[in-house]
Amino acid sequence: MTTKSLPTLQSRIAAFKGRVNKLVTKAPPRRSRFATDADVELSDLYTPLDAPHTQADESEGRSEYLDGLGLPGEYPFTRGVQPNMYRGRLWTMRQYAGFGSAKDSNQRYHYLLARGQTGLSVAFDLPTQMGRDPDHELSSGEVGRVGVSIASLADMRVLLAGLPLDKITTSMTINSTAATLLALYVAVADEQGVSRKLLGGTVQNDILKEYMARGTYIYPPRPSLRLITDLFSFCHAELPQWNTISISGYHIREAGCDAVQEVAFTLADGIAYVEAAMAVGLKVDEFAPRLSFFFNGHNNLIEEVAKFRAARRLWARIMRERFAAQDEKSQMLRFHCQTAGSMLTAQQPLCNVVRNSVQALGAILGGCQSLHVNGYDEALALPSEQSALLALRTQQVLAYESGVADLVDPLGGSYAVEALTDQIEHKAREYIARIDELGGMVSAIEQRYPQREIERRAYEYQRQVENKQRIVVGVNDFVIKEAAPKGLHHLDPQAEQDRIAEVRAFRQARDEQQTQAALQALSRKASQASDGQNNLVVAILDAVKAQATVGEVADALRQVFGEYQG
Repeated sequence: MTTKSLPTLQSRIAAFKGRVNKLVTKAPPRRSRFATDADVELSDLYTPLDAPHTQADESEGRSEYLDGLGLPGEYPFTRGVQPNMYRGRLWTMRQYAGFGSAKDSNQRYHYLLARGQTGLSVAFDLPTQMGRDPDHELSSGEVGRVGVSIASLADMRVLLAGLPLDKITTSMTINSTAATLLALYVAVADEQGVSRKLLGGTVQNDILKEYMARGTYIYPPRPSLRLITDLFSFCHAELPQWNTISISGYHIREAGCDAVQEVAFTLADGIAYVEAAMAVGLKVDEFAPRLSFFFNGHNNLIEEVAKFRAARRLWARIMRERFAAQDEKSQMLRFHCQTAGSMLTAQQPLCNVVRNSVQALGAILGGCQSLHVNGYDEALALPSEQSALLALRTQQVLAYESGVADLVDPLGGSYAVEALTDQIEHKAREYIARIDELGGMVSAIEQRYPQREIERRAYEYQRQVENKQRIVVGVNDFVIKEAAPKGLHHLDPQAEQDRIAEVRAFRQARDEQQTQAALQALSRKASQASDGQNNLVVAILDAVKAQATVGEVADALRQVFGEYQG
């Protein structure tokens, strides 16, 4: 901070307060006055002007405060995407849930909503993610195991029964079959008479990270990108409030990368999606405002706060400088965070409650827009109702009791946080430059560059744990003898056979000629060049309304695109 910049900062703060006042008329703050427990009144915003003794003398090469940090709700969004952040509205508390049948999962959603959850987050089983129906031989043993089994329009009706689709937002963690699951969601909304313009939510729809880290891909990268850009186009025309992609660093981090790599590889994926969309004629400010991101909340609190701030600033600069995005919303990195599943331990699982709390706090201090906290027992089983409720209560305690939601970017200006933010951004830029040299992220993945980098860091981490250079409480130190855990969630072993019977009965009851005609039309469109007349999401929506199953839609596209052999 330099003395010369003070008048500029003062004038910008005055303009900032004007923006906050306008927001108040649209969405009043949660309270009329914000203060600490000792009744010390809290300002709308803290800057170097509030702590003059910390101002540094002018030094060569030091960025000006406004260029590097700016103000909340303003480019480069280091301090947050909204001027008043959680003072106006808390982050969406979105507990990730899904298991067994649509009926079982629907009951869990109603349970969580009744206890204060503010958005749905749907987990799908592996057969659904891989485009296989429950009765396919490759689905054996996996139906309903790690998420809900959805094969048909009938299943989606049950999953969403009694849920106000025009009032809640729904996140669906689905990638290869994202267009199909979104089509099923839209079809149910159409049946219920809910306007498509009122539907809010997100499909993950991020296929590139699957080739790097997770493996639930179906088609090769390039036709997969066509599905993604067709979904962009469909939502721009039909679902204006829907987030068309959640560009995910979460699974990359779960595979073993570090915080810098999480930022770099996630944003490099984002660059690839923007380039793909623009290559088929979409204008950046038509689709970029609906891009969203999904990050991992890890244990190192201060590094995580810096990571989120660095990602937000770097993406703003990429969108403005590289893609000439003019709309402020195109430059904003809005993100969901989930606490780190890979950090949960089966040993002394109650310690996971503390880990989850630290990770969630980092996401809040870093400015997330929505948050999921894992169940403490997830290293052992799907979360029980008790652990899911405790995870939600963790968010609520942080929101209503900790005071962190009363401050906008509360760690902004911290010497350590700002230095780490700069360093993470710089190192992430170096990775992105290397990916550009390799021809972009698709080419880099084909050359296995990010995969090798992730594997290297995962190996280094594991070696540190094994050598006790890194302590994991209850795993390699502070170990105790434990009784077998009680109260874990158990899947009904009959559930898979029930799902097989249901999908076969669904096929028996439909107009087979109509279904096959719709699937053939989908295959024809897939074999033609991508343009405004051959949008695959429109064809998929026609197919699911004609009672085609998720597996049948995937097979129709497999016939044209083939399957990727990683």
